Amino acid sequence: MRRLAGLLVVPLLLLSTAACGDDSGSDSAQMKNGAPAITKGAEFGETPTLSKGKGEPPKELKVVTVKEGTGPALKKGDIAQVNYYGQVWDGTEPFDQSFGKGQPFDVTIGAGAVIKGWDQGLEGQKVGSRVELVIPPDLGYGAQGSPPKIKGNATLVFVVDIVKGATVPVSATGKEVAQDNKDLPKVGTNTDGKEVSVAVPKDVTPPAKLVSNYVLEGDGPAVTDKNSVVVKFHGKTWKDDKTFESTYTSDQSVTWPLEQLQVKGLKEGIVGKKVGSRILLVIPPDMGFGDKEQGTIPANSTLVFSLDILAVM
Repeated sequence: MRRLAGLLVVPLLLLSTAACGDDSGSDSAQMKNGAPAITKGAEFGETPTLSKGKGEPPKELKVVTVKEGTGPALKKGDIAQVNYYGQVWDGTEPFDQSFGKGQPFDVTIGAGAVIKGWDQGLEGQKVGSRVELVIPPDLGYGAQGSPPKIKGNATLVFVVDIVKGATVPVSATGKEVAQDNKDLPKVGTNTDGKEVSVAVPKDVTPPAKLVSNYVLEGDGPAVTDKNSVVVKFHGKTWKDDKTFESTYTSDQSVTWPLEQLQVKGLKEGIVGKKVGSRILLVIPPDMGFGDKEQGTIPANSTLVFSLDILAVM
């Protein structure tokens, strides 16, 4: 099953890559600070191009601060929104980029969701910075590469603009709201970052309409449909009170750009709720996956979520 945590279009940086450039180009390519020089779009926010690497690439991760921002430094567990341009050391065209696509890429620093060179290279960098990363194979795609576009033992070069950053709390911590409807699931109120319980009532017919109720009401801004929302969740199917996915098993938050979210009930249930809140969502089939089976989720399932809205980007 495609995990709900990844229901969005995932940039190719995570698992695969788009077309690489050929190996043509001058051997006298420009270098700056030991990395291929930015040949166009040198300013933060501009789409860059890179020269071809000259000579042997570095064996260790190389981080060049092209422009230092004035925002807070990123630390492990923070969420960053970035734009990036990627090229192999001996190539002349990008194999992947987010510039010009209208949606920055969301990355959790140090979470292991991207290649190691990103996790290591972005930690400690300030929001508003442009950095260039030269990533050796052992911190990239290794000997196996990312076929068919990136060969084995390829050194990768990225220009990364850190657009936004946010520190993510371990849990919602809002004001507790009474859960007095016995016909609805009951959600745990612990705020220690551990698994949140979800108890579905037995022998009760699920509601036919979307339910989105506060369990813990935060005091942050209301989420809009233009936000990317950082969440933790525990999801169950109503019929069998069975967990189909929980982010607590990996102890990581996930980020959903709401404009791209494919589950209607999730989007409508989150929009308008306050950051810092925990909510109960009960999503009827017509606002969930409908008559389509999704892995362990049977067709025509009513979905139940405990969902913490930890931050927006």
